[in-house]
Amino acid sequence: MFIQGNLQVVFDALYSVGAIDPVLGMDWEKINSEMNNSPHLVNKVCARINACAGDHSLLVEILKTFEPKLLNFVAMEVAREFCEYQDRKELH
Repeated sequence: MFIQGNLQVVFDALYSVGAIDPVLGMDWEKINSEMNNSPHLVNKVCARINACAGDHSLLVEILKTFEPKLLNFVAMEVAREFCEYQDRKELH
């Protein structure tokens, strides 16, 4: 499952709750491995993010309820999707 809508809004909400800086210093391979081993959690988290329909305030409130591991998953998914978008944009 992918995050739908404006990724910048999700990134801004992650930044608002302080989830970006910690992830920058982490082992991304470890987070990615955990995500691959827990696809049900990734799908659940993406579904909750998508249900916010880009509402920054609602995203912040939802993100505040996530445990740190789930915040890391969201941050990694946003980063992955930003990169994929950039790759597609550069190919055209």
